[in-house]
Amino acid sequence: MTAAIAVQGLTRSYAVKGKPEFLALKGIDLTIPRGEVHALLGPNGAGKTTLCRILSTVLLPTSGTVTVMGHDVVAETERVKGCLGVVFGGDRGLYNRLSARENLNFWASLHGLRRAERRRRVDELLDRVGLAHRAGERVQGFSRGMKQRLHLARGLVADPGVLILDEPTVGMDPVAARDFRDLVRELRADGRTILMTTHDMAEAAALSDRVSFIDDGVLALTESPDTVGDIVSSRERVDARGVPDDVRERLAGIAGVASVSRTPAGVLRIETEHSGATREVMMAIVAAGVTDVSRSRPSLEEVYLHLIGRRGMAVGG
Repeated sequence: MTAAIAVQGLTRSYAVKGKPEFLALKGIDLTIPRGEVHALLGPNGAGKTTLCRILSTVLLPTSGTVTVMGHDVVAETERVKGCLGVVFGGDRGLYNRLSARENLNFWASLHGLRRAERRRRVDELLDRVGLAHRAGERVQGFSRGMKQRLHLARGLVADPGVLILDEPTVGMDPVAARDFRDLVRELRADGRTILMTTHDMAEAAALSDRVSFIDDGVLALTESPDTVGDIVSSRERVDARGVPDDVRERLAGIAGVASVSRTPAGVLRIETEHSGATREVMMAIVAAGVTDVSRSRPSLEEVYLHLIGRRGMAVGG
């Protein structure tokens, strides 16, 4: 069966006046099967938005090939638009002075739905996203969560097989975010393919079949949340106070020690890649007479930072 999204050797460069050409995407390869929920994670400027804009035909690739439901984004632009829905965060794409129903009617008409079909589809979508009782109200009075649900309804107007969700729960309160995630799970149950960009590792782990980490235009890793969890479980962290400088230097040279640093609170933190290294670190610290020591595992977000780096990350919880 044709993949929902297939990206091969994708690059995208930008000309910057007076500066060397900026390469935003550097040979991306990514295949997303039909019916998969795929999370794309990375810091601001990593290339997430550029990739999504190419998928949605807003930008052209510099090189490489990209297909959506078997249709090339360059040669078959209209076919791609017909099978792809894009859901933005915030107020972009909504007309605040129009009602929820009027917004959806407008977008349905742009997709060529006739009056009777348009009325049926709009009513169906308003009910599905929980806005039927507010259908006649102006969008400007809606909460952030309600606007995002309306965005989702807009993205579903043409009944697309593939949805791109761009930071869908940013700025939502916890209850609204939970309700929106429930809607995403319903869409997954429908068999739709969803590509979701997010900074939130917990959200990605809860919703997605696989996650991809992108940074500086390079796809660093594509794995299942469980596999990423295995990476977490293989790493350990030792915190100690009062470690002599010469011991600190020896710890840094132990095989399997990923990093040795000092926290703002003055605690020496040693991060290891496997349990054998942790045991050796603990033995060296205890042998030096240090008694204030503890061990723990890093969080999923901390492993994310190790994989991606710390370039202006804003990791959600």
